[in-house]
Amino acid sequence: MPAVNREPHKKGDVLVDYEEKVFEDVKAEPGQKALVTFHTVAFEGSIGLVNLLQATRLQRKGFDTSILLYGPGITLGVQRGFPRLGDEAFPGHLNFNNQLEKFMAEGGKVYACRFSTQALYGHGEAAFIEGIRMINPLDVLDCILLHKRDNAVIIDTWTV
Repeated sequence: MPAVNREPHKKGDVLVDYEEKVFEDVKAEPGQKALVTFHTVAFEGSIGLVNLLQATRLQRKGFDTSILLYGPGITLGVQRGFPRLGDEAFPGHLNFNNQLEKFMAEGGKVYACRFSTQALYGHGEAAFIEGIRMINPLDVLDCILLHKRDNAVIIDTWTV
């Protein structure tokens, strides 16, 4: 058997070159928009949180950024907590709520579809985080089309 003659990794070790940046740091041009859509279920994989972080990055790069929650994506925008709303039952329990609140506090806009809210998930508008704008189901496609017309950066979030 070959012998492994290496020290085990320790807390604080660096395993990759995290300082090298290959691409230029792109900033938005004046008036440039971005849209991040979510058709994914909260807590069923990491993509919901990852793309909420991407939306925040786009906002900080100067894009006029919107988030669209539709279908199961509305589950990212409902208030959470246990035993009371706002109480974090375990670390990360409120990650979607916290990220959406931070995004909106920094000027981002969040829209949620009324159809999926009531018809699919049995919630009402009062279930959502303050600041989320409820929209007609016919507005979902128009929101996307308006962003396409404006040549916005669009990131779609889906889970299958």
